[in-house]
Amino acid sequence: MNTPDSAAHDSARGPVRRVVIAGGGTAGWMVAACVSKILGRQLDIRLVESDEIGTVGVGEATIPALLTFHKLLGVDEREFMAATQATFKLGIRFENWRNLGEDYIHSFGISGKDHWTAGFQHFWLKGRERGLAGGYGDYCLELRAAEEGRFAHLPDDGMNYAFHLDASLYAVFLRRFCEGFGVQRIEGKIAEVQRDPAGGDIRALRLDSGALIEGDLFIDCTGFRALLIGEALKVPYEDWSQWLHCDSAVAVQTASVRDPLPYTRSIAREWGWQWRIPLQHRVGNGIVYSRRHTSDDVARQTLLEHIEGEALTAPRVIRFSPGQRRQTWSHNCVAIGLASGFLEPLESTSIHLIQRGVIRLMQMFPAGGVRQTDIDEYNRQTAEDLAHIRDFIILHYHVTNRVDTPFWRECREMEVPASLRRRIELFRETARVFRAPNELFAENSWIQVMLGQGIVPAHHHPVADLLGDAELARFLGEIRDDVNRTVARLPFHRDYLQRVGGRPGAAPVQR
Repeated sequence: MNTPDSAAHDSARGPVRRVVIAGGGTAGWMVAACVSKILGRQLDIRLVESDEIGTVGVGEATIPALLTFHKLLGVDEREFMAATQATFKLGIRFENWRNLGEDYIHSFGISGKDHWTAGFQHFWLKGRERGLAGGYGDYCLELRAAEEGRFAHLPDDGMNYAFHLDASLYAVFLRRFCEGFGVQRIEGKIAEVQRDPAGGDIRALRLDSGALIEGDLFIDCTGFRALLIGEALKVPYEDWSQWLHCDSAVAVQTASVRDPLPYTRSIAREWGWQWRIPLQHRVGNGIVYSRRHTSDDVARQTLLEHIEGEALTAPRVIRFSPGQRRQTWSHNCVAIGLASGFLEPLESTSIHLIQRGVIRLMQMFPAGGVRQTDIDEYNRQTAEDLAHIRDFIILHYHVTNRVDTPFWRECREMEVPASLRRRIELFRETARVFRAPNELFAENSWIQVMLGQGIVPAHHHPVADLLGDAELARFLGEIRDDVNRTVARLPFHRDYLQRVGGRPGAAPVQR
């Protein structure tokens, strides 16, 4: 809240000319790339990182918003894919989440065609009731292409896609990008965060070499350590483990033994879930689990029993606490990436949250000086973003038919946030979904997951009842036939990668 004291402190702050980014990795270099590209001529930008400190580096799946980020930066897609060994991604296949032996795909596409009064799901439900409709996925191009293992760029951005990428190589790629915009990288470990005794702002970072890095605005990208926002500024952490029980992961890289699929695999296990992410040169694997329900040794062994190909790295255990900082901007410090909070990578949102954090900072950049009104608005928007994504992830665990283990019984029976409960009840009763302003996941994402997890709406919008059998069958059939025709013309993902995955590309496939 903006008080007279905070207003007085605002006026004592000078303009922001020196930006110090604490930490590298994906978060640090994404921040450096965006800030330097947009405002590099006006700012002195320095990034402090140590080669001795490793990064988490397991989040290798992205969502389509990354394309927007790359357009803002002017990144060439072929160069990016070659540098990061990237493959294309059309969605996530969820296996064993609703029931053992059952699966569904949450794709990046739009299903069918909406009417202004009601979404496509209402017409599909009426078609199912009359025996005229296929599966919900039959009406989504991206989903059907994923099932067939096909991909191509289509005219007019007709295919929604993202990437699987090597996060470590992505940081290297962005570092090279930043070199052209004047970002200065400083090697060293942060030994002390020095604060102004009067107002509490961060004044400088003292490195273990004794060097003093002064700044006006500090970006905390120090990962789970949160050296600035947590240790120095003492911003409390809000724990969400009452809804998200998993608190650990084991990660390992393996050699590729098959053609890369254009989707991420998420395979539910007895006490968590396993990911499988195909890159051009290897496969990223990991298992996310609850230590209350299993041990590190069992999780590690389970992962090694369910990988394909030779292990290229030793399995690495990662600890985390699901949740968020109470404020992601405090004083003159903005936390971005793991320092600001953590949501498990079930829906590949980690890199997106870095992107949203830095874009929001650019939209509210305090060139004239840090002000509490900006801090409050930034924190409000960030909290809303995280709450929406949190609810979407909880949905996967809570709406399930699985009762075969204590973990799944607890997820099924737990009390969920009221905001999520309202969404579930609304869809279960009416098949309606409404997207909150600026929310990441659109209506079709919620519909695909709620249907996939086993919710069958009790009612549909009456506008769907106005169509006779012939008209409804024609409406549904034309959409499905158009999807099938387009999918049949798409090359296989493997073949398309060989043509455009960092090499001189071919023209987009015509629909």
